[in-house]
Amino acid sequence: MSAPIAAGDLVVVIDSKDRRYLVQMAEGGEFHTHAGITLHDAMIGLPEGSTVHSNTGARYTILRPTLAEFVLSMPRGAQVIYPKDLGPILVQADIFPGARVLEAGVGSGALSMTLLRAGAVVTGYEVRADFTKVARRNVERFLGPDQPYAVHEHDVYEGIDEVDLDRIVLDLPEPWRVLKHAEQALHRGGVLCSYLPTIGQVMALHEGLERSAFGHGHTIEVLERSWHVRGQSVRPDHRMVAHTGFLTTARLLSPGEEPNP
Repeated sequence: MSAPIAAGDLVVVIDSKDRRYLVQMAEGGEFHTHAGITLHDAMIGLPEGSTVHSNTGARYTILRPTLAEFVLSMPRGAQVIYPKDLGPILVQADIFPGARVLEAGVGSGALSMTLLRAGAVVTGYEVRADFTKVARRNVERFLGPDQPYAVHEHDVYEGIDEVDLDRIVLDLPEPWRVLKHAEQALHRGGVLCSYLPTIGQVMALHEGLERSAFGHGHTIEVLERSWHVRGQSVRPDHRMVAHTGFLTTARLLSPGEEPNP
């Protein structure tokens, strides 16, 4: 059984139209919307899934946020990778508990916290100091301070300091510039995974992979379509989350092996 909502907890407040608000509980605090004021003290001490009302009678459900809800609502320094791609990255990159992962281009930390939740030990490279601060703050806010997570202000195009890595995950515009460094940093059989927004970038990456020690390059795109289900009214929703990015993975082969075409 989960503990009751407490002061300091993050809570997602959901209104009657399924709009979601991320709120950190504080004694004496107030949650404001166009539908009135709801006191934090009215939510503190309640179990998850409880209903509360604003001073105008508006009804809200309170829950602790899922990772997806936090990612979509958290403070951002950069555009985040959407939840529909975060799950496939874990599978495509074959992230496992204890995996030593280098993440380059941490942005706002959405992928970092996803990797950490899967049990990875994450080293992050980010060239912008402001993004580094946002990522650290978001990871600590959602997962707590004691995480196997270190973020460095470092340009991965200039090199990778770590060795014997299990996985490298890149959210960068020119990942082909990282391949020569990744060959030295990954152990043989290790996985490189790259997230890219355009097919031209994907083509350039595959051209780089063909000249590298990596093989078995594979690219996918994930499309998400929700459904409207209300009694006998069942149909696809009018809107869907279509293209956001391409996921490309490759494996580091042993010296002398022929990469696949």
